[in-house]
Amino acid sequence: MRKHLSLAAAVAAISASYTTPGIAQNQQAVMEEVVVTARKRSETLQDVPFSIAAKTEGQLRRSGATNLETMADGVAGLAVQNLGPGQSQVAIRGISAGQIVRDQPGVKEQVGVYLDESVISLSLFTPDLDFYDTNRVEVLRGPQGTLFGSGSLAGTIRYISNEPDLAENSGSLTSTIEHVKDGEFGGSLKGHTNVVLGERSAMRAVLYSQQFAGYIDAIQPNGGQEEDVNSGEKHGARLAFKFQPSDNVTLTPRVVWQDIDMDGFNREDHYNVLANPFTTTRPAITLGEREQYTQLEENFEDEFLLVDFNANVDFNEMTFTSVTSWTDRDVIVERDATALSGFVNRNDPNGESVYALSATLADTTEVEMFTQEFRLASNNDDALQWVAGVFYTQIDRNYAQSLMVPGYEAAGGQRAPTRGKYAQVDELYYSDIPYELTQTALFGEVSYDVTSKLNMTVGARFFDFDEDREVVINGVFGGLTEKEEDTDSSGVSPRLLLRYDLNDDVMLNAQVAKGFRLGGINDPINTNICTPADAATFGGFNDFDDEEVINYEMGAKTTVFGGRGNFNVSVFYSDIENLQATLDAGTCSSRIVYNVEEAHSQGIELELTARPTDQWEVSVAASYIDAELDSTVTSTDASGNVTILGGIEDGNELPTAPDYSVALVSTNYFQWSDSWEGYFTAAFQSVGARYTQIVDQVAGADTVDVSAGQPIGNSTATTINFDKQLDNYQTANLRLGGRTANWDIALFVNNVTDENIQQSVDREAGGAARIGYRVGQPRTAGITARYDF
Repeated sequence: MRKHLSLAAAVAAISASYTTPGIAQNQQAVMEEVVVTARKRSETLQDVPFSIAAKTEGQLRRSGATNLETMADGVAGLAVQNLGPGQSQVAIRGISAGQIVRDQPGVKEQVGVYLDESVISLSLFTPDLDFYDTNRVEVLRGPQGTLFGSGSLAGTIRYISNEPDLAENSGSLTSTIEHVKDGEFGGSLKGHTNVVLGERSAMRAVLYSQQFAGYIDAIQPNGGQEEDVNSGEKHGARLAFKFQPSDNVTLTPRVVWQDIDMDGFNREDHYNVLANPFTTTRPAITLGEREQYTQLEENFEDEFLLVDFNANVDFNEMTFTSVTSWTDRDVIVERDATALSGFVNRNDPNGESVYALSATLADTTEVEMFTQEFRLASNNDDALQWVAGVFYTQIDRNYAQSLMVPGYEAAGGQRAPTRGKYAQVDELYYSDIPYELTQTALFGEVSYDVTSKLNMTVGARFFDFDEDREVVINGVFGGLTEKEEDTDSSGVSPRLLLRYDLNDDVMLNAQVAKGFRLGGINDPINTNICTPADAATFGGFNDFDDEEVINYEMGAKTTVFGGRGNFNVSVFYSDIENLQATLDAGTCSSRIVYNVEEAHSQGIELELTARPTDQWEVSVAASYIDAELDSTVTSTDASGNVTILGGIEDGNELPTAPDYSVALVSTNYFQWSDSWEGYFTAAFQSVGARYTQIVDQVAGADTVDVSAGQPIGNSTATTINFDKQLDNYQTANLRLGGRTANWDIALFVNNVTDENIQQSVDREAGGAARIGYRVGQPRTAGITARYDF
């Protein structure tokens, strides 16, 4: 039976990926043993009895992956939508209810994201933390509710940073310069240092600064053009200390800070009610690839601060761990809402002087989160292993929204007066929604060697959750709402794992595990701008229940090529109850979450990593997923007519994630000189088609009725067509580099074929005001250099 590793053995098990040329090749001839802590204890990746992927620091550097999106390309079953820095949406194994948008503050995440032991995920706004000086990234596939709790319904992602080293001083400095096709130059400067402060203390610091190159052009009302409007910058720092006052006590305080400031969004407009080729009294505009129409500058700001403190006490037979973390985060999103405001005001008697007024929609999110975890874990090589703990979190989240249309009353807007109890003059919509969320949980797992080959693990998590909020809505779009609401839930999340060591090279595993995503409260719809039919259809859904997944899984982990490779396979079936599906509330410019009684996701994952020769390393990651609804949601109008709501129909696909993905990475090593080792990496990825929302599967969803917007510019169009299904795509990345014991320099080209990747559909008023796509980065070429000291 394979045993768990002590901390010293865990560190020793990871072979160095960047050392002197020649020596590095010999070390790579046998695959490195990657050590993970997916079960709150150290063990090798191949010993974990469920599906997990891990990318080490060396692998991240060789592939050029610097954040979650670029890392995800080589992980089976993992999909990341790039909605802009700091706004990535993550899906694992196709378990997704559709794109989460900014004005859904009550929706929780389906994938938990952790920085070491501290939870950092927040619905749509998963922090876009930089991977510099990261030891590894772990992707735990399938429900992880037992050990990681709410939000780990589909899986968990963990960024594991390098801890301060008590043994020696070290450091690094990396600089990158890149250019985006038809866009700007970008680049970054990053560095870290490790300083031994004494025999029992050390400090590790990381600093980084990155300039994002813009590549989206914005057509302006005067016929001009603003180029590369989605440029921006990111700055960050991590400072950690390690103290060992005695041989059995380790204290690690840390501060993490990051600030992102983007000037615009990676949106390509397909149709805009204010700028299209069908107008006769306004300038006709045809928008091209990677172009959008705006009247205002857009902005995204995300400031993230994490302070945490980890304490470990070794009692020989067991280890006590305390994890305390506090997060403060401020997110500001300023969008050009002129198309939305113009569409709503399209029939104003004063015409263009009102509907063409520039409108800014500002979303602000302020979050303070405190978490505390205490746990005890066995610390021996006995047949019985266990971990038990208690977890508490309190989240104070304040979400506010404001739609300002300066000059609206002066222009004689028919909805005047706009000033209300809370709304200012020309503020057509105002909301302030503070939340307080608290959760307490008890968890534990016990693992026992039934025989020398068979191991069984059982675990459970007991949780209790409360959500309280106040709702204040005002303005001519939303009327006046003032109320307090609350919801709560409690439950048990169990897990059963079986592992059978067929021999030294083959391990079979099976599991049944449950995960959950907490429910919440829908915001009131904007009844003042709804049609009566839409107000009746969408106005009665207040709460939505917890979403639950029970996952059944079987797999095998094998060592192949005489220790030169690993081949892992997993098949799974996930039964989903009360899927939290997001729907647009018709004409109300609101979004509602519905519970879909039954859905499922099933599929297979394959991963191969091998070093067949001393000079060649190859990896393959592939997945095929079939994820569908198994229930239908209907609505009955006053006349008794029954309609299916928003495509929620038995047999329709779950959105966001593709049905298949394949990633191939090949690296060849060669000797350039006595001191320089060369390497060439080629990476290819193919990703299947997918939908953004469930509603996109309704017959005729690719045709949008824009006739209501005809008063704007005397439009001659009554309908427009768009691609409702996002096409499959293929990308290739190339990297040619050389390294010595201290230097690593590489040339790279990403997205070699300049694929215009459509990440998601982006729309206003169901597409009648604006419809477009969030798109990926064009072909990017550059050079990066790193010096280690």
